[in-house]
Amino acid sequence: MNRTKPLLSSTTRAALERAFQQRYGETAALIQSATAPGRVNLIGEHTDYNEGWALPMAIDRSVTVTFAPRQDRLIRVASDRFDEDTCLDLDAFNDSQPRDAQWWHYIAAVAQQLELKGHKLRGIDALLGGDLPMASGLSSSAALELATARALCAASGVPWLAQDMAALCTRAENDCIGVECGVMDQIASALGEPGHALLLDCRSLTTEPVAMPSQASVVVLDTGVRRALAQSAFNQRRKSCEGAVAVLREHDPSIRALRDAAPEQLDAVRRQLSEETFRCARHVIEECQRPSSMADAFAANDLDRAGALMNDSHTSLRDLYQVSCPELDHITDSARRHSACFGARLTGAGFGGCAVALVATVQVDDFIAQVEESYRVNHTAPFNAFVTRASAGARLLE
Repeated sequence: MNRTKPLLSSTTRAALERAFQQRYGETAALIQSATAPGRVNLIGEHTDYNEGWALPMAIDRSVTVTFAPRQDRLIRVASDRFDEDTCLDLDAFNDSQPRDAQWWHYIAAVAQQLELKGHKLRGIDALLGGDLPMASGLSSSAALELATARALCAASGVPWLAQDMAALCTRAENDCIGVECGVMDQIASALGEPGHALLLDCRSLTTEPVAMPSQASVVVLDTGVRRALAQSAFNQRRKSCEGAVAVLREHDPSIRALRDAAPEQLDAVRRQLSEETFRCARHVIEECQRPSSMADAFAANDLDRAGALMNDSHTSLRDLYQVSCPELDHITDSARRHSACFGARLTGAGFGGCAVALVATVQVDDFIAQVEESYRVNHTAPFNAFVTRASAGARLLE
């Protein structure tokens, strides 16, 4: 069995364009498609909004916006996966736009941020599609934001500056949706490189490509448990981190974020912190060291070391940051029991969604079959697994 899949195929693209023509009646010459990948974060979780480091990888599953420009300022969008459509008026945006997580609110938020940056947008007709699982920890929201931004920029003649657009889409999610995420998801979706993960400094927003090992595969293990970050404890974790920084800064004013703190500095103020705040800060301070260590392990072809770092990260996320769940714990434990697995951890914000495993390529099919069998015996949530590869960032399809 082959669990890999190609990038968006010409057949899939043709189907999207046919569906677009059936809905909107545009001629084929006017139709374009913008796509943006999801991401799997190999290590460095909940470090981005603490100005630390992460090691994300854009994957070969994506959100695609097939579109054609309009002559007015309306954005008409239909979604095949939600079986819904909506119409947004660019002239009706204001500061009281709803803070919500409906799929079309992400589109409205990106358009609003582009307008606030001084870009006068044209309307578009658009059809939303793709093969990226939603609400699974693979950053479907960032992919939707970047694909939308790429389409709106193309329709309106706005220059595409990938890093700037990643920052703009992060603001859209923070200010309009109400999820206080960092920039890591959007950077990965905007700047992904084929064959490489990105060692990301979340303070400077600089990235360094890290070649993925040829003899190992990245396997996504989807628990089927879905979560909504805006309604979860995600924002509370961020507040705990900010509370720790405030106390640490009283002792050392040079500490701007948890990335600046050493473990011994945290230990010195432990009595001034709640147990939850201490745990969250300890996770972040230790996790900030893992992305560069994993990049070094890849460079040295030390997959056992890379896997051990992934295992340590999951333990920290489970016990210190407390964002795992029984399904994620079970699926990562099952993954590690297979002899071909170097390491496994939850990926994304947690509270459900996906885990990621680093697996010897020659045994990947047997690995997936064994993990699936164990998971289905113990859980009713639907299981899915697939091998993924590092992909390019947001782009127009030629």
